Amino acid sequence: MREVVTGARRIVVKVGSSSLTTASGGIDEQRVDALVDILGKLATSGHEVVLVSSGAIAAGLAPLQLRRRPRDLATQQAAASVGQGLLIGRYTTGFARHGLTVGQVLLTVDDVTRRAHYRNAYRTLRKLLDLGALPVVNENDTVATEEIRFGDNDRLAALVAALVDADLLVLLSDVDALYTGNPADPSSRRISYVADESDLSDINIATPSRSGVGTGGMVTKVEAARIATGFGIPVVLTAAPMAGPALAGEEVGTLFQAAGKRPAARLFWLAHATSPRGRLHLDAGAVAAVVARRKSLLPAGITAVDGSFAAGDPVDLVDAGSGVPVARGLVNYDAVELPPLLGRSTPELAAELGPGYEREVVHRDDLVLL
Repeated sequence: MREVVTGARRIVVKVGSSSLTTASGGIDEQRVDALVDILGKLATSGHEVVLVSSGAIAAGLAPLQLRRRPRDLATQQAAASVGQGLLIGRYTTGFARHGLTVGQVLLTVDDVTRRAHYRNAYRTLRKLLDLGALPVVNENDTVATEEIRFGDNDRLAALVAALVDADLLVLLSDVDALYTGNPADPSSRRISYVADESDLSDINIATPSRSGVGTGGMVTKVEAARIATGFGIPVVLTAAPMAGPALAGEEVGTLFQAAGKRPAARLFWLAHATSPRGRLHLDAGAVAAVVARRKSLLPAGITAVDGSFAAGDPVDLVDAGSGVPVARGLVNYDAVELPPLLGRSTPELAAELGPGYEREVVHRDDLVLL
């Protein structure tokens, strides 16, 4: 038995679209109910459970008479607006059989990178668990634009696991484990345990999902496992029909061992959940201050600014000499404000422009090394 599984109290379970819906779209009620019964028993036996569920877009295909998953964002959002209600309704009815109340939490990337939104997301999830409810999390597909999308719920699940400080992440899909190659290839073998990155060096994971209704594949699941294990959370990857044995600690699927000490949660999210809106080029002194001495970034050390961003957006801090990003942080200025400030000291700027310009460009508390 896997003790890291049986000993886990707070568990995040992610299930993909292909495990919840039919190939033509629409909810597969038997599959949903089977998963609900497993998680319902888990949640009523002393565990805290957070479900990250894909399936909103797929569930909306059949009601809208769409034959396949749409490629354009507007139609995806329309399908999600129809499917999300159907999906959460099914979960509400199913978990009610176990005496459990469901709370829907829809997130965008902004909700986990901006400080106030991050705190609100954490407080909501924490309070739902404290009240004995079971949070059902999904990306807010009805409003997310291409610029603020997670892109897949595998990564979202890993970030939610970090947010709630989970003891275990379980990724459920249509493949029963990680294999050395395509699972359909007889020469491929199942990998039951991944201790560290070196165990993945000879593995071909560029295998798409079997279903045409999902967005993930083995690549996104392995990347989600990297994110979660980097935060100190072990991960089990297996097929949805194996959820029961996997959560009981049986040696099914693939277990990814957690890494060492957990980093600060919000900065971990900043590193893994964001896409930079711009780039700040740093001179050698600023690179040394930020990387080696963990100092805030001041205008004096910036040589150039790329991109269009607003105060509060994530930006990459780039070594001007090598062109390599060395850190990512939340910037305190709009892009148009910065060019006149570059290379100047904060006391000089404060004397000329006022005390508001004595602030850091990126504060060290809002900065993570890459």
